[in-house]
Amino acid sequence: MLEAKSLRKAAISPALVQNPSPGNLQSTRFALHVNEDESYCSAFIASGRNIYKLEISLEDSSISKGKESLLIPVPAKVIRSSLLKSCPHRSEIQSVVLAGTDSSSGNDCLILGSVDCYGHLFVSRLVTSDQDVDRITYSVLPRDNGVGEGSWAGLCFNPSQWYMAAVARSFCKSVDVYDQDIHLRSFSPLYYPAALSFVKSSFSTNEDSILAVAEGCQLSIWDLRVKENGGCIQRICGSVGDILYAVCGDSAGNIAVGGADRTVTVYDPRRWSALGRWVNCSKYEITGLAFSSLEPSHIYVQGVDYEVFCGKFKEKEKVLSFKGDSNWLGFSKCSNRDVVGGWTDSGSIFLADITTKENECSDMDLVGGWTDSDS
Repeated sequence: MLEAKSLRKAAISPALVQNPSPGNLQSTRFALHVNEDESYCSAFIASGRNIYKLEISLEDSSISKGKESLLIPVPAKVIRSSLLKSCPHRSEIQSVVLAGTDSSSGNDCLILGSVDCYGHLFVSRLVTSDQDVDRITYSVLPRDNGVGEGSWAGLCFNPSQWYMAAVARSFCKSVDVYDQDIHLRSFSPLYYPAALSFVKSSFSTNEDSILAVAEGCQLSIWDLRVKENGGCIQRICGSVGDILYAVCGDSAGNIAVGGADRTVTVYDPRRWSALGRWVNCSKYEITGLAFSSLEPSHIYVQGVDYEVFCGKFKEKEKVLSFKGDSNWLGFSKCSNRDVVGGWTDSGSIFLADITTKENECSDMDLVGGWTDSDS
């Protein structure tokens, strides 16, 4: 069972971001990273053509609850904030993703990726130190050089190979896979893609070649090694007319999707059957999903409304929830920790630190059990 350790709310200075750009319905312009000593959390937000970094204190705080066990946030301190100069985009940024750390250069580095509405990709290496040094690693122009109308664009990194990235462009109905700045493969979805994620394969020794894409009302699975059918190895149709906006995978290879039907569905890739279906779990459209790193049976759900909650998708039971103070502009979860957060339209950042709940067992019960067995 999971429980909240803390819920913090930090305010972004209007001098840093005065009027956030509207972005798109999918809240993919926010990324989180907790430093090694867990003293602060780095939050990356994108507005317009710029990316900003904020370091938020994670000092100990108590947890309080309101009606229906809704978590109440406590104020958090922003240690420092800055504008990153390593991502010189010329159009509005649509997605920001962290690929974890890279220690090949001798220093631990954060790998930050961003893509704008025309599909222009920037990948930067940020040195994790007291004085961050940000420098561009590489950039990739879209294959059509950004000609045409801009739209939502998504980005995901391969979990085991940070230098492999996939970029989806909604209006162009295209998904491109890159090995650094080298183009590897293009996929052609039937509908407008709205989310994508690399997932582990349970039926192959190579765990880095499967890509899950939410397009229209369908979940499509693509394999980088397959040429037949353009690389598409499976299609699962959801509720007709209800667009899917979110997709994610867990360590076992299971895939979760959610969207306009307000339902979370988890699929087993070995049989492509539903492991669980949590119907109408959200009041509005679901635009963000993330499996728990502590309990695989739990999933975090973020919708168009202010609420973010965690629950068991098989039992259809909510475990904890909290609300923002306005519409979400970004939602993210740390890759290897249960720290989830969001950025709201009013300029607030909410951070929830989740931990496992210890089994409570009194010493008196244990003693009583020993006494009964002795007798």
